[in-house]
Amino acid sequence: MDVLIVGAGSMGRWFGRAVSEGADGTGRGASDSSGATIAYADVDPDAAMSAAEETGGNVAPLEGVDDAYDVVCLAVPMTHVADAIEAHADRAERAVVDVSGIMGAPLEAMADHAPDRERVSLHPLFAPERAPGSIAVVRDEPGPVTDELLSRLRERGNDVLETTADEHDRAMETVQAATHAAVLSFAIAADAVPDGFETPIYDGLRELTRTVTEGTPRVYADIQSTFEGADAVADAAAAVAEARTDREELEALYRDAASRWHESESAVDDERTKSDESAVDDERTKSDESTENDRETSDESTGGDRATVEEPTEAVDSEENGGGTP
Repeated sequence: MDVLIVGAGSMGRWFGRAVSEGADGTGRGASDSSGATIAYADVDPDAAMSAAEETGGNVAPLEGVDDAYDVVCLAVPMTHVADAIEAHADRAERAVVDVSGIMGAPLEAMADHAPDRERVSLHPLFAPERAPGSIAVVRDEPGPVTDELLSRLRERGNDVLETTADEHDRAMETVQAATHAAVLSFAIAADAVPDGFETPIYDGLRELTRTVTEGTPRVYADIQSTFEGADAVADAAAAVAEARTDREELEALYRDAASRWHESESAVDDERTKSDESAVDDERTKSDESTENDRETSDESTGGDRATVEEPTEAVDSEENGGGTP
């Protein structure tokens, strides 16, 4: 399998390693029929060369060539992915995939420019240096090539989360845009405190702040410009600030926040309880049916004498109704 990766940044390199290396991290090798031969193309030729050297791949021209690959993977910023698909989809003979982080726009572009190819959008929900992890996947037009790619990602210890473009992009408004806005706002507004003054909540936010601020600013800017979510965080923060001198209003905001999250968790627990109860009911039904079958078999073997069989049942029924057997 020949794979062209357009974009030689950290995510493109992660994808290159993930599909070309074995589960133990060793290279499969270009001569291995089960392996993938990787080539990188980038607006920065030096970046493409560096990625190729780092992952054991090759370098391909970004444009002006008439080449073809089994798979073309777009590993470019989400603000540019649709244009990149338009420019490079015709270099794919069998499949087009992306790892940009948004799903609606790239899948629409793939359908427009690669209608007869396999089409899959991937979003690794982690930074490459924290791999493996959970990968959101939309298989818009699945097939054997993309199935093999997903199999290799699983081999590397990743969990594949099947979803839809709409579900994913709506979730990212909370998971990324709102979350990052909240953490960055805390990082800007808060001051470091002397050792010993930390509370568990502050310490948790401090660790989140360190994690977020060790990333790439452009990536966070792309997320904010692509997904809604930050305005809702700003509105909520303003509401809390305005209510700090109104005790009743602040308590109401607190209760609203608590109900939003604890009711959500309760709903999940309720569904689990219902599922467990249903399983118990099914087992009881099977047990009752088995008992009835045993009784019928006993009747046949004793010539149909039901009285000797039914007496214990009457006694049990009497006890369940609050009575006792004389």
